[in-house]
Amino acid sequence: REATKADPADPGQVAAPLPGLVVGIAVQAGDAIRKGQKLLTIEAMKMETTLYAERPGRVAEVVTAVGRQVETGELLIRMSAE
Repeated sequence: REATKADPADPGQVAAPLPGLVVGIAVQAGDAIRKGQKLLTIEAMKMETTLYAERPGRVAEVVTAVGRQVETGELLIRMSAE
């Protein structure tokens, strides 16, 4: 499959910081998000990395799914301004 890369210039796109397996998603489309809220968890080499919201907003789209292998820079979540 072809992975869609996140645009680093777009603060509304959440990218995978490392390659790994998505093991948990804590949000869904339409959720209001506050800064620091847990978004999802990626496991790599038996270590878990949790991604947190860098700014408040609303989840526009969750692009990934639990059990999916992701690459560094791959688009995971699209956010919109509150």
